[in-house]
Amino acid sequence: MTTAKTLLEIKDLVKYFPVYSRGIILKKVVGSVHAVDHISFTVNEGETVGLVGESGCGKTTTGRLIIYLEKATQGEILFKGENILNTFKKGKKEEKLALRRSIQMVFQSPYASLDPRMTVYDIISEPFKIHKHVPSDEWKNKVYELLGLVGLEPYHAERYPHEFSGGQRQRICIARAIAVNPKFIIADEPVSSLDVSIRAQILNLLMDLQKKLGMSYLYISHDLSSVRQISHRVLVMYLGEFVETASS
Repeated sequence: MTTAKTLLEIKDLVKYFPVYSRGIILKKVVGSVHAVDHISFTVNEGETVGLVGESGCGKTTTGRLIIYLEKATQGEILFKGENILNTFKKGKKEEKLALRRSIQMVFQSPYASLDPRMTVYDIISEPFKIHKHVPSDEWKNKVYELLGLVGLEPYHAERYPHEFSGGQRQRICIARAIAVNPKFIIADEPVSSLDVSIRAQILNLLMDLQKKLGMSYLYISHDLSSVRQISHRVLVMYLGEFVETASS
C-alpha cells in the first residue's frame, strides 16, 4: 500500500483583522477579529478535504490566505514543501506565476466572478495570455477542449455570461480554473448559489475532473450533504479554529 504524498501543508496559520475606532481623520486600532486562529492541516495529492462550519467562522478566509488574496498574520503555507508565502512576498514574477498556475480558486458566485463584457472565449483564453503556457495558434482548440471537459459545447464560446444559467456559469468558472493545469483547487462553496437539481451535476463534474486530471481540492461549504458526497476527509471549523476532523 503506497502512502499518499502531502501536496499542501498549513502550519499554525493566523489571520487577524484590525478593528478601528470611529473617526473622520484619525483612526485608532482598538481590537482585532480572530478570523483564522492557529490552524494546521494537510491535503494529499488527489485528495478532497472538506472544510465545513457556520457562516463567518473563517472558511473562506482560509482559502483566500492559501491563494494569497489575503495576507496571513503569521504561519506557514507549504506547497510541495515550499513556503509559498515567501514566494508571493519576495519571489520573482515567474515564480509567482508558476504558483498561480498550480493553485486556482473557484469562487462562490458564478454571477459575480465572470466579467459580463467578455465572451466565454475571452474568459477562458485570458489565462493563456497571462501565463503564456499555450501557443496562440492553439488557443481556440484548447478553449473548445476545456468547454468539452466541463460539459459545454464549442458554440458557447461566442456567448456572454448573461446568456447562461447559474450552473452553466459555474462550469465556465471551472473551465477557467483548469485552463492552467492546476494541481490544487480551492472550491469556495461552488454550489451554494445553484438550484438543488444542478448541485449534484456540478459536484459530479468536479469529481470526474479530479479523476481525469489528478487534482486535489479544498472544498469549502456549510452543506454537509455535498461535503459528504465529494470529500475524503472533513475539517470542522468554529470561530476560526478547528474543533474536529475525521473521514467523511
